[in-house]
Amino acid sequence: MTLKHWFSSLIGIVFFLVAAAQESWKPAGTKIKTDWSEKIAVTNSHAEYPRPQLVRSNWTNLNGFWNYALQDRTKEAKPSSFDGKILVPFAIESSLSGVGKTVGKDNLLWYERSFTLPSSFKGKKVLLHFGAVDWQCEVFVNDVSVGTHQGGYDPFSFDISKALAKKGNQRILVKVWDPTDDGPQPRGKQVKVPEGIWYTPVTGIWQTVWLEAVPETYITGTRQTPDIDAKQVKVETSVANARAGDQVLVTAYDGQTKLAEQLTNAGGAVTLTIENPRLWSPENPVLYDLKISLLRKGKPVDAVSSYFAMRKISMEKDARGIQRMLLNNEFVFQYGPLDQGWWPDGLYTAPTDEALKFDIVKTKEMGFNMIRKHVKVEPARWYYHCDQLGMLVWQDMPSGDMGNSWEMRPGIYGKATDKNRTPESEAIFKTEWKEIMQDFYNFPSIVVWVPFNEAWGQFKTAEIVNWTMKEDPSRLVNTASGGNFEPVGHIIDLHNYPEPLMPEPSLFGADRILVLGEFGGLGLPVEGHTWQEKNNWGYQSFKNKEDLYKRYAEFISVIPHYIEKGLSAAVYTQTTDVEIETNGLMTYDRKIMKFSPEALKKLHQQLYNKSLVRMK
Repeated sequence: MTLKHWFSSLIGIVFFLVAAAQESWKPAGTKIKTDWSEKIAVTNSHAEYPRPQLVRSNWTNLNGFWNYALQDRTKEAKPSSFDGKILVPFAIESSLSGVGKTVGKDNLLWYERSFTLPSSFKGKKVLLHFGAVDWQCEVFVNDVSVGTHQGGYDPFSFDISKALAKKGNQRILVKVWDPTDDGPQPRGKQVKVPEGIWYTPVTGIWQTVWLEAVPETYITGTRQTPDIDAKQVKVETSVANARAGDQVLVTAYDGQTKLAEQLTNAGGAVTLTIENPRLWSPENPVLYDLKISLLRKGKPVDAVSSYFAMRKISMEKDARGIQRMLLNNEFVFQYGPLDQGWWPDGLYTAPTDEALKFDIVKTKEMGFNMIRKHVKVEPARWYYHCDQLGMLVWQDMPSGDMGNSWEMRPGIYGKATDKNRTPESEAIFKTEWKEIMQDFYNFPSIVVWVPFNEAWGQFKTAEIVNWTMKEDPSRLVNTASGGNFEPVGHIIDLHNYPEPLMPEPSLFGADRILVLGEFGGLGLPVEGHTWQEKNNWGYQSFKNKEDLYKRYAEFISVIPHYIEKGLSAAVYTQTTDVEIETNGLMTYDRKIMKFSPEALKKLHQQLYNKSLVRMK
């Protein structure tokens, strides 16, 4: 056989195996699905580079088929056999995993797969990355434990170099335990018995798993802080295993044009001047590129690429003495949907990157300029799409350890007490919240951190909010969206259904920004596009799109009055239907838009009328 014929045969075998894998996989269950479920490449699902704020070219994706096993938690031994195949990165409870099974607090979920290292990894350190695993996991490589992690929403990695065999197949084993709502950990809307506004559990790997090759000394991260008033951006760098004399060169570009460059010691910081900066905003989402090079005796050892934006979020009193939320030193009314980020086929995981971007694109088309990401954290690529498209983001901390006692509190504009959480529960919350703030710090689209929602597990409010503000002074902090209101933080946030209302300016306006953190929830179940056939739910339900739009338009018509009185932002519930909730702007499967995007965009323009507010 000639080399040409041998190569042709090899290509044919590869195509055959890929086709066979695609043919053998099918979504589990009979629930509704999105159109993207038919476009999944099972041998390379979510193939896009998963870390857009720190990019290297030498990496390999480990998504695809893994073996899985469910095992009684009391058993300590690793599984000797597996129950079948699971499609990573989709949670085992999801349809797209191909499994559709519930795990529960009494069981462990095990994953296993083998891989071979690419030739480009030779002589390099190898890092194993997980975008997110819910909730607690231990990772083994070739039966060597390489690390453990707690936290369902933050990315993490292990250096697996010492556990690797010198050649041939390498074996990964991942052990996961997730108690869902039987534990104190952050878990958002997940419950073991879904009902009402509470949804299906998500257990195990739900974001991309990948390998990265790095040199012995390598750049581990950057922290980019713009200052539009000084026309500068500060870039802090961190380097692993640096040697004496190592340096970092940071260069900023606008396309191919070099804007600024500065050299510092490894692990140091630089401040780059950006002359005549173009400011990032929803109307003009300008991003600048960064190249960070690690140098030893003037020669490159490592290099990564990143990006930043010249953007400022702040607060200032208007001419009437009411605090206003400012973007780039100007008042911009922020209006967007409550976005929960759930999918009927993938649960926490969008079927594809195209699907992940779709919701943001549609939100933009409907004339919103902001999204409140509700008690869930998305993969890094979601924020990357927001950065590129120009979408402001309010980022919630996922709730957990709920069950606060409710009571009327005289003199307090709210009705809940802080929860007494155990030291373990508090530590779990703080560890993950800190990681989330650090890991997503560089995304300019994020302008507000929201540590608590509706007093769900809210505790030590003043302490947590002040700590959050100290961790990230560059953003605003929404103390407790619709929760236990305390005199701390930047924002007072009222929830009211279904009609829009606002916090009383005379009580709060001089100290904090006034926002309507949730309202609306107008429901319209669309036959053939609901999670269940009957007993669907919305705060107020309608039978047709015309009546739905009429009621929505009535709500929007009163908001300009509130803006004049002092309102800085509002959040409508919600982007899509989710399970039995049918109050989305579109159906859960994203196949039906309940509103005309063009009509909504035209309707929303009255909210962005700058003449409604007079600053000093």
